[in-house]
Amino acid sequence: MRDDWEKIQHILQKTVKAGLYQVWIKPLTGALRGDTLVLKAPNAFVASWVRDRLQKPILEAAADVLGTTPELEVSSGARVQEGARKSHLQSQVEEQSGRLREDDPGSAPAEPSSSRLILPGRQGVAPNRSRGRQMGLPLRSDPQTIPSNTWRHDFEDFVVGPSNELAFVASRGFSQEMFASDQLFLSSAPGLGKTHLIQAIGKEVAKASNRSTVNIAYLTAEEFANQMVMAIKSRDIESFKARYREKVDVLLLEDIHFFQGKEKMQDELLNTIKSLQVHGRKVVFTSSFLPKELKDVDSNLTSRFCQGFLAQIANPDFETRVKIVEAKANSFQVALPRNVGELLAERIQTDVRQLESCLKNMILKARLMREELTVDMAWEMLKNYDLQDPKIDMARIVQFVCKAYAFSEDQLRSKSRKKQNVIARNTAFFLARKHTELSLAEIGRRFNRRHSTVLKGIANVEREMTRQTPVGMQISQTIDRLSV
Repeated sequence: MRDDWEKIQHILQKTVKAGLYQVWIKPLTGALRGDTLVLKAPNAFVASWVRDRLQKPILEAAADVLGTTPELEVSSGARVQEGARKSHLQSQVEEQSGRLREDDPGSAPAEPSSSRLILPGRQGVAPNRSRGRQMGLPLRSDPQTIPSNTWRHDFEDFVVGPSNELAFVASRGFSQEMFASDQLFLSSAPGLGKTHLIQAIGKEVAKASNRSTVNIAYLTAEEFANQMVMAIKSRDIESFKARYREKVDVLLLEDIHFFQGKEKMQDELLNTIKSLQVHGRKVVFTSSFLPKELKDVDSNLTSRFCQGFLAQIANPDFETRVKIVEAKANSFQVALPRNVGELLAERIQTDVRQLESCLKNMILKARLMREELTVDMAWEMLKNYDLQDPKIDMARIVQFVCKAYAFSEDQLRSKSRKKQNVIARNTAFFLARKHTELSLAEIGRRFNRRHSTVLKGIANVEREMTRQTPVGMQISQTIDRLSV
């Protein structure tokens, strides 16, 4: 009976992760046919996903309700009408926000589809008829053809595991129907795949465009802010507003935590998001922090960040790390011994970027020296990287930072705002966030600091290392010495 399935859903809502329930279980309809629980999914993809990954919790919940474990049958529902197909994740957003707007299914582009990419300081391209699609840079006056490798990452080379599966499925579903008014927020610690996924979205949208021109703006929050400052200084702020509010179909904005404490820039971003959503455009954000962790951000902007689909990427487990190493080796057409791949995956646990870099450098060394990839070579190369150990806790981090910066623990926790003291504390904040499960507030309490100070310190460390400034390189070199 239908009541039985509702009871089963009620149990599943409490026993599986909220994101899994909302995306995969809530859309199912169910009924009992004899000893079989028959579930109908919106499409074949969802049906397959439920069969492969959620069969056990569904049957356990069913046994609690029915008193016996039934057989399970999962199939796709009625055929979706032509021209009105939607990805599963987009259907969820429509249910929650009522903002889904599909393009007119009866209208088809007369010319081959194309797309445009907006990057800082550039403009305009002429169509590349030989390729059928083209990407342009609408901020330069001289037409030019954009190379096909503008996007460095795609979905095909993203290794999926339990830690990132929801973010991957959400990103892929987000890019399949590009004219729905929709929003996605990707959050993770550094080096876990946010940039990979947001670039894959851009590439997929550019490739799958079903309109004659699609304007894609891909930039960091800092670049957005710098452009705004330049526009104000040149008294051309209206052109800046028009560029992002009127000429962009898809806005891909990285590292939005940069806007913390920047009131005018937050106001401009909020108005930009509102304008894009009113016109049915799409927005993707990435950040090292969840919206609720951001400080000194206007509550209306935080609310906007939260209103779309939120997907967090956790540290990959061992098996996923091994798959990442193997996939990277395959991309270099290298036969990687299993024990070498497992060693790299065991020693570099929380930063996929470093994991891939270590393997890449091993391969380059092997080719230059005409040597084989061995465990000994892996150990030698690992000396240059940030090795993880399950025993790295707050006490060890404090001890390490004090030794690296020649500080006492009292100095590290002091109220001093001297530059070197601040750098040392920020380094400790960054390492605590990366290696422990402590919240920002808990980290702050260990150093007599507020949650907002910890957040700002971590963001500063990430920015300095990304820019490779002298301070950033100093911090990177210091962190590299934290090894077993």
